[in-house]
Amino acid sequence: MGGSTTQGAPYYFVPGLSKWPAVGALALALFGFGLSSWFNGASFGPWLFAGFLLVLAYMLIGWFGDVARESESGLYNKRVDVSFRWSMAWFIFSEVMFFSAFFGALYYARSITMPWLGDLDHRAILWPDFAAVWPNAGPAGTVDAFQTIGPWPIPTLNTALLLTSGVTLTIAHHALKESRRGAAQFWLLLTVLLGAVFLGFQAYEYMHAYRDLNLKLSSGIFGSTFFMLTGFHGFHVTVGALILAVVLFRMTRGHFTAENHFAFEAAAWYWHFVDVVWLGLYIVVYWL
Repeated sequence: MGGSTTQGAPYYFVPGLSKWPAVGALALALFGFGLSSWFNGASFGPWLFAGFLLVLAYMLIGWFGDVARESESGLYNKRVDVSFRWSMAWFIFSEVMFFSAFFGALYYARSITMPWLGDLDHRAILWPDFAAVWPNAGPAGTVDAFQTIGPWPIPTLNTALLLTSGVTLTIAHHALKESRRGAAQFWLLLTVLLGAVFLGFQAYEYMHAYRDLNLKLSSGIFGSTFFMLTGFHGFHVTVGALILAVVLFRMTRGHFTAENHFAFEAAAWYWHFVDVVWLGLYIVVYWL
């Protein structure tokens, strides 16, 4: 990762003009207009959202492809590596704050608002049969009756899958640092497969919730917090699995060395973060 020097100062690679930020802005615009239109029943909403997915895929493939080529060309030195590490660390910190907001909403609704409402004269202020219990179905007649999902079997199985995937990813990382590329690829592939099985179980859990338990996003505060927390986590698992799959593809192309493989490390940081978030979800959402 050594770089050249200019007039005695360490060289820092500065990329040229790029179209990718503008492409990303277009993708975000399509996302906002597409999703809001779709939710409000506009016929063109799904098409705008499909356009967002296509433009996003185009941007990610092109932009990260440029970064991979620059890295493999030896344009990045130690200073660039440090900037990547700080950038990934701050990105994960922003994700911590993102999930903290949803965990905070669940805690506020369940542990603060519900007991406070229970202390009110609910016959005069709320509705006669109000009960300060969790989950709460909301005002009588506005939320259909539903059942909650317990920790067994799927959430517990998914916990075992994600914890195992963290172990296999660590084994793959150590294998790469020891230049055992075949072993690293095998364990990384196993990690991706474990993530895919996790997503399959979660999809089945959602179908079971809607079809058999009548638990939906519209099922009061419980339904909204349940699906927002587990749904966004599932989205992050999907993104993490895709990132690991890209890293695996790059490994098969001969990318990375025992000393230079930050893309692998960044993906591993993200995946371990996803694991930790799930442990919190498993305890707070399914057990408490």
